[in-house]
Amino acid sequence: MSRRLSLAGLAVAAALAACTDRSSSGPTDPNVAAEAARGPSASRASQERLARSLALALAEPGFRAYVKDALDRSTLREHKLQFQRFLGRGEGRARAALARAGAQSDSSVDRDARGTIALEIYFPVAAHRAAWRGDQDLLVATARDDGETPVAFDIHGRRRLLDPKNPPSTPVLAVVPVEADYSADSVGLMLPTDATGGGGGGGSSAPPPGLYMSSAHFVQDFEGWLKGDPEYEIHILGQSGASDSLTSYQCAGAQSGGYYKFDQNNLDWTGSVLLFSQVQLTGYKSAHPNQNVRLVVLEDDDGACQIRLDGDRFKNFQNVLQTNYPKMTGGKDSTSGLTKIFKRADALQRILKAAYSWITSQDDLIGNALEDSVVNEWHSGANWIVRGEDNTTNGWLNLQMR
Repeated sequence: MSRRLSLAGLAVAAALAACTDRSSSGPTDPNVAAEAARGPSASRASQERLARSLALALAEPGFRAYVKDALDRSTLREHKLQFQRFLGRGEGRARAALARAGAQSDSSVDRDARGTIALEIYFPVAAHRAAWRGDQDLLVATARDDGETPVAFDIHGRRRLLDPKNPPSTPVLAVVPVEADYSADSVGLMLPTDATGGGGGGGSSAPPPGLYMSSAHFVQDFEGWLKGDPEYEIHILGQSGASDSLTSYQCAGAQSGGYYKFDQNNLDWTGSVLLFSQVQLTGYKSAHPNQNVRLVVLEDDDGACQIRLDGDRFKNFQNVLQTNYPKMTGGKDSTSGLTKIFKRADALQRILKAAYSWITSQDDLIGNALEDSVVNEWHSGANWIVRGEDNTTNGWLNLQMR
């Protein structure tokens, strides 16, 4: 992921911003050209062959022990490993095991690994992760898109289809498109991005002033079981340069650092997470007079803090909200008496400028946050409502200026 969007001239904001919208597709970059040349069908076929070869290789006890040890050592949430990197570790031990089990050459495995998108392997179901002790009672499953019927293989290479809504009792090792950010990792183990921070905070200095969220509730997790825990993200969208497009200025999510770290695994969350600092708010207003920001909530499917949404889809979504709530779909910081508040405001209604590509699945668009008084809906402990594409409530948040 090569580019960070920042407010021009705001060094403090740039230092604080731990996760912003990028134009590249991050860890998938080495695979983009290959997939574009071969096409999505060939890429999917390579992904399925890799899953089957991995299942066959796991018939060997020594390799099972090697895989289990690597997964156990991963410091990334859910003990994930970046699959293509894992194949090359230890002088290509895993790549050789897959080739040997599938009666193919190392170069054939490598060709499949390069001919598909970036993948990760892990046990997405927590009970499976806890139950598997390195024995042969497991399946290797793969799918491209969230909610898609998983294709699974046992250690004999026998193919079967799994229920996309309910996991089997047998432990399932998933081979799926990358969700995590492996940019700081050179060997397949995720390095901590914030040594001082925990969920929703970090650093030894006092939290900077700005817009914070103290609680969140979502009506569902928007994540299929093969994709593991949901990874909610909150993006601050604003005007892109002087254009009529929107772009993401800040992302709060599981892979964000410092006070922007927001790691919600359940439908309900309480804590403290910075969404946009006062420095960023002030800088944005200075650079974009008469323009306000909006808060959009996503469930990430591919690449941390990278928005992958069809621009037309997003525009249609915003048009529905604008029709129902004219000039009230954004927000701005203001002062009421001596108190700083974040209140409803007009916001630019145009196409999202996003790193969308047919190569990747789309993120789940949970919705746009609107002040509760705008939609005439109130929930205890919340003041902003998340409205989805069909203008139904998908969640609610408590936002505060501090």
